[in-house]
Amino acid sequence: MITSMGTSTEPHVLVLAGGLSYERDVSLRSGRRVLDALRSAGLSAEMRDADVSLLPTLQEDPPDAVVIALHGATGEDGSLRGVLDLCGVPYVGCTAAASRLAWDKPSAKSMLREKGIRTPDWVALPHDRFSELGAVAVLDRIAERLGLPLMVKPAQGGSGLGASVVREAAALPAAMVSCFAYDSTALVERYVAGMDVAVSVIDLGEGPVPLPAVEIVPRNGVYDYAARYTAGLTTWHTPARLSPAVSESVAATAVAAHEALGLRDLSRVDLIVDAEGVPHVLEVNVSPGMTETSLLPLAAQAGGLDFGKMMERLVGRAVTRG
Repeated sequence: MITSMGTSTEPHVLVLAGGLSYERDVSLRSGRRVLDALRSAGLSAEMRDADVSLLPTLQEDPPDAVVIALHGATGEDGSLRGVLDLCGVPYVGCTAAASRLAWDKPSAKSMLREKGIRTPDWVALPHDRFSELGAVAVLDRIAERLGLPLMVKPAQGGSGLGASVVREAAALPAAMVSCFAYDSTALVERYVAGMDVAVSVIDLGEGPVPLPAVEIVPRNGVYDYAARYTAGLTTWHTPARLSPAVSESVAATAVAAHEALGLRDLSRVDLIVDAEGVPHVLEVNVSPGMTETSLLPLAAQAGGLDFGKMMERLVGRAVTRG
């Protein structure tokens, strides 16, 4: 049961949304959803962009806490969190250092592998090395080493932008070009066939707890940008259609990934469950989407949590830290 923060004066909360990343539109939708949720819980809240007016506002009228609803680099690479730390403004979510680690997928995968958490084999390839070493030779070696099919996606980024499944070697060059349009480094990993699931992890003060897993069934078979944010292109099952044993394994893996990366408050762990019921972590998001089709709100509802009160509790934890 989620209760209020128990303070006589409710804090004033600033929701940051928008930014200049490719995910600006999604961020604005997330921000409005969070704003409505906070206000429904009785908190004083406003939403603003992370632009040139932000720092003067933080100095002149600092909020009691910030909720970061920014996606892409601005909200997830740790830079904005570092600025908030400099300003002495508490915020919901993980530290700047943990955010930087999770944001860079190759670094995060290395940490997960170090902690014994399964993640598909991969290679990270900067565009410059790709060109210098010869595209054909590099791609041939990748296909030989990792096998087909492959998943190609930006090393930094989210929402499925620039990501594609490569089932034939002839399609790999085009996938790399598409990926490089969004990032200077491509992450190429072995494609693991199975069930797409997302597990949101929430810590309301008693330690990280997994919410019910969400099973993702995109109509075209790939959970890309359109499938994520266009109504009707994806079906979700909450909780995921997993056996009790596999469901427990998936939940435990998500919490382990959250802890391995040093995260706090909330995260969303994206996984593939293979045919043997083994979960493989694909990536971990420190600023999960909060839109009407986003997975964390779906999981919270399935877990019996009121979204507004959940956000209220997270804000309360941030205020206490501040």
